[in-house]
Amino acid sequence: MKKQTIKVLALLVAAGGFSTGCKLLKEVDYACDPDPLEMHGDSVEVTVNLTFPEKSINKKAAVEFTPTLGSTSLKPFRVQGEKATGTGDAIQYKAGGSVTYTDKVPYKADMETAKLVVTGKIYKGEKEKGEVEATEICDACIITPYLVNLTPIVRYAEDKFERVIAKDSLTVINYLKGRSEVRASEMRDDDVKNLQAFLEMANENPKIEVTGMSVTGYASPEGEEDKNNTLSTDRANTGSEAAMKVAKKAEHEAGQNEASYSKKGSGEDYVGFKRELMADTKMDESDKQLVLRILEQESNPATREQKMRDLGKSFTYLDKNIFPQLRRAEIVTNYDETGFSDEEMMQYSKTNSDTMNLEELLFCANLYTDLNEKLRVYKIAEDRYPDDYRTSNNVGAVLYEMNKMSEAKAKFEKSNNAQENEFAKNNLGAIAIVEGDRAQASKFLAQAGSAKEVSYNKGIIDIQNGDYESAVSNLSKMPASFNLALAQLLNGSAGSVDGTIGNSDDADSAQGAYLKAVAAARQDNLSGVVSNLKSAIAKDGSYKAKAMKDREFLKYAEDATFSALVK
Repeated sequence: MKKQTIKVLALLVAAGGFSTGCKLLKEVDYACDPDPLEMHGDSVEVTVNLTFPEKSINKKAAVEFTPTLGSTSLKPFRVQGEKATGTGDAIQYKAGGSVTYTDKVPYKADMETAKLVVTGKIYKGEKEKGEVEATEICDACIITPYLVNLTPIVRYAEDKFERVIAKDSLTVINYLKGRSEVRASEMRDDDVKNLQAFLEMANENPKIEVTGMSVTGYASPEGEEDKNNTLSTDRANTGSEAAMKVAKKAEHEAGQNEASYSKKGSGEDYVGFKRELMADTKMDESDKQLVLRILEQESNPATREQKMRDLGKSFTYLDKNIFPQLRRAEIVTNYDETGFSDEEMMQYSKTNSDTMNLEELLFCANLYTDLNEKLRVYKIAEDRYPDDYRTSNNVGAVLYEMNKMSEAKAKFEKSNNAQENEFAKNNLGAIAIVEGDRAQASKFLAQAGSAKEVSYNKGIIDIQNGDYESAVSNLSKMPASFNLALAQLLNGSAGSVDGTIGNSDDADSAQGAYLKAVAAARQDNLSGVVSNLKSAIAKDGSYKAKAMKDREFLKYAEDATFSALVK
């Protein structure tokens, strides 16, 4: 902050031929805060403290001050003596006094190297008696927030690809009533043949690994409960033995090992009974509902069975058509199926993409570093699965990285139209930032969830809006970056800049070095200013001209080392 004394010019009065201006207003001291002025949130706020020494303003005098900043006129203001008429801040003649003037105006480009200038007219009553000489009262204008990188981050929608998928296959062996031995006819059924074929295939296919066999025995819900419990266990055991015989024929080693099996008897299968009953289409509906009520209302197995037997023909129907399906052992073969390798997917995406499902295509595209190849695979996915919002979004994300903004925007809109989603909302927000539509960007990002990329993009807008504390918070969600360092500087932590830049992708960039020079200037570190500016200018010569007019370095303008560097 520096002070200046405003000079007063006399206005010659034709009749008397003498000057009166300097008699009405002798001097005014001013102080600007800050000096130089600063741009924040696209605006420049001007605060000037005017001090009137004792007996500096005539009791009946008034002064109308008019400040200008570059080509922009600020609001005028009036200061007057204690006996002057009109509206204005009154200053006592003997004691003097002070006035604080504030205004806020939109930033214009010509303000970067402008001066805040004040002029004014001096009145006594209604008559103009003199004027305040045009006086430069402070420098303008620091525009460091405009160093922000307008490079928001787009989000790719994630695939759900799993390389290894746990699967299982079911084989059912049915038994006669009250029996647990496996009949030869059952061993010739298709599901048993399919089990053998599967185990033979698993021997030859390295992508199939059998992880275990679980066998569960069941009994139908008639007869004594204890006997049925024992019977279901026996069926689990004989079912396991049958499976091991099948495995032996298939020459599948794990399938022949009893340690691969888990066995369990589940007793009377009322759950299966209800399921089969509901699926039956031949039984009279009223009889079916009567049986269901018995199942739901009677918890005692013996009572439940007796009530079903009392149904007569309906029970006979159950015993003939439903119960036989419940007398069984279920053999579940658990196995892991390994999908395509990275190399296979990349090859198939070029030669036989029809063999790949959606998740494989989305995963495969991400294997490519070449944007053209990535785009090619995502477009295949979009063509085949246009209703899945992820495909269009990811096509748009690649186009964004290729700087094809209008095409990218259309894809993000298509994605969001297919299904509103946070990925497209973030990405449309990113497009709006690039287009300079801050309000629209904020609207999209408010609906984009809490992902770290969303926070980073909000941080960019925070810098533009002049909310540097929020910017630091949001930008910190992502790894160290130039924008985070800038936000820290603007938030009053110039000492954090070097460390943040050093841990970012801008550790060796021209803009990183320039920001470090600005931070050094704010810490009154001339050697840091010079060394970092040298580095920045060596990497990008345009920083020489920028530094020469940058008001961050104004206090070093007369320093020979600095001057030699930028001129």
